[in-house]
Amino acid sequence: MRAAVLRNSKLVVDDFEDLHPTSSQVLVKPLACGICGSDLHFVNHGQELLDQGKLLEASLSGPAQMDLTLENDVFMGHEFACEVIELGPDATGLKEGDIVVSVPVLISGSKISQLAYSNEFPGGFSDQMLLSAPLAIKVPNSLSPLEAAMCEPLAVGVHAVGISGADTNFGAVVMGCGPVGLAVISAAKASGIHPILASDYSPLRRELAIKMGADEAIDPNEESIFNSWRKIAASRKVAVFEAVGIPGMIDSAMKEAPLGTRIVVVGVCMQTDHIMPFAGIAKELEIRFAFAYMPHEFANSLNLLAEGKVKMAEAITKSVTLDELPDAFADLASPMELGKLIVTPS
Repeated sequence: MRAAVLRNSKLVVDDFEDLHPTSSQVLVKPLACGICGSDLHFVNHGQELLDQGKLLEASLSGPAQMDLTLENDVFMGHEFACEVIELGPDATGLKEGDIVVSVPVLISGSKISQLAYSNEFPGGFSDQMLLSAPLAIKVPNSLSPLEAAMCEPLAVGVHAVGISGADTNFGAVVMGCGPVGLAVISAAKASGIHPILASDYSPLRRELAIKMGADEAIDPNEESIFNSWRKIAASRKVAVFEAVGIPGMIDSAMKEAPLGTRIVVVGVCMQTDHIMPFAGIAKELEIRFAFAYMPHEFANSLNLLAEGKVKMAEAITKSVTLDELPDAFADLASPMELGKLIVTPS
C-alpha cells in the first residue's frame, strides 16, 4: 500500500506493508479525503502541538490527545470517505463495496487510537486504512464520496454553532471564510440563523461564503464586518465566530462585538495572543472555544448533506492525487485562491 507521511518535517509518499483487519475492523480504500487546516498546523507546528498537549495532559480527564513522536513517520488524513474492501472477524453491519464515513478513531481490542495523526495506523492520505465497523456509517446513495468526505469538516461547524447557543432568533457574524468558516456558515444556515454576514480578504472565499449561505460577504479592507452588521441588523441578537486563527482576531472581535455577545473561537491560533480584558468586562462578553465535535454531531452532519440541507461540496475548488499531495500543502500556504482541497488516493 502507499501512503503520505510526515517524515523529518516533510510530506513524502512511500510504500508500506498491506493492512489486515482484526476483530470488528474493516479494511477500506479511501476514495476522498479533505486537507484540514489542522493538517497544515501539524505540518508547520507539529512539535509545538505535541508539547502543548503534554502541558495540558494533567488537566484533561482522559489520556493525551496525541501519543506519538515526530521521530517516526506520522500518517495523516481524517476527513475521509472510503469503500469497504474486506471485513475482519466479527465485523457486522457492513459489506464489501459499501461507502462509509467514520469518526477518525480505531478500536483494537481494548486499545483506542486516534487516526488524525498516528505513527501506527494510516489515515485518509493512503490507499488503505482500517476502520472500526461499529463506528463506520454507511453513506446514503444520494451522496458521492467527494460529498461524503465533507461530513467531518461540516461537523466542526455544527459543533461551533451548537455551543454558540444561537437559534432562529439570532444572526451570525463569521470572521474568516476558509474551510472552517464555510462549515460554520453552512451549519448556521441549516439551523435557521439569519442574517449571516461573513468576511474574508479573498474574493474567491467570499464567493464561496455566499454559496454556503451567507447573506453578505465583506472585504475587511473596505469595511468592518461589525459596521455592516449594525447597518443591517443592529437590533438582532448575534453570535460571533472567529474562524481565522491568527493573533489579534479575538481582541478585534471583543472590541467591536455588541454588548452581551457570545464569541466562539473556532480558528486555531498557534501563536501567543493578547486581548484587552476591559472590552470584555465593559460589554459583558462571553468567549467560548470550540474543538472538533461529538459523535452525534458527526452523524447529524451526514444527514444534513444527504438531505440536501447543506451543499458543502460546492466549497471544493481542487482535487489532487496522492502523489500531488505534498505540492498541495505548499499551495495552501498561500490560500487566497483556494477553497477546500480534496485528495483522491485511489
